[in-house]
Amino acid sequence: MLGVTVNTVAVIIGSLLGLVFKKGIPDRISDAITSILGLAVFFVGLSSAFDGHNILITIISLALGTVIGTIAGVDTGINKLGDWVENRFSKEKGKVNIAQGFVTASLLFCVGSMTIVGSLQAGISGNNEMLFTKSLLDFVMAIVLTSTLGIGVILSSLFVFVFQGTIALCAGLAAGFLSDFVIAEMTCTGAILVMAIGLNLAGITKIKVADCMPAVFLPIVICPISNLISGFVSSIM
Repeated sequence: MLGVTVNTVAVIIGSLLGLVFKKGIPDRISDAITSILGLAVFFVGLSSAFDGHNILITIISLALGTVIGTIAGVDTGINKLGDWVENRFSKEKGKVNIAQGFVTASLLFCVGSMTIVGSLQAGISGNNEMLFTKSLLDFVMAIVLTSTLGIGVILSSLFVFVFQGTIALCAGLAAGFLSDFVIAEMTCTGAILVMAIGLNLAGITKIKVADCMPAVFLPIVICPISNLISGFVSSIM
């Protein structure tokens, strides 16, 4: 839970600093920071992408996961939810609704592959590197959001703790049922999605990463099938 705690504290501190800059931060500065941090996220994903042992499993997981996510309309659903939030919690008489800041920040901090993969890694293997990187990103975004949306953003820190903590705890309980092989392939697949997030943040690509998120969980099914096929082939050789 260390990574989850650090992420939560980062949101709180960033929000408090954002209250100091109530007049807002220039777009050119926030855009520049987001772009350079995107490259940092790409590097974090790259460093974990070599944990896998079978690139074919990663490719199949990514392909099938993207098909599943696209058919299910994961990215579209998230965008619709975001639009609903924006319309539901609109500014009233020039003042920002506290609920707007809370819901907007909660979605931004918790919806995405980096949240899922980082929490899974923290729960399964105790690797908090990805959540630490996400903490830095959320810290910067919390400053920007709070300076414009107000104190509601700081309340999202509770949701961040509960949401990511639940994933990490569940992953920790499931770790005993997952082999090192499966965990390695899940990590590799997730790391590639994190690389895509980094490229998107840097403005290089516009990949719909949300549609690819099911791929992270497919190695749980594909790895045992791969082992059965390998065993069968070995038996007849």
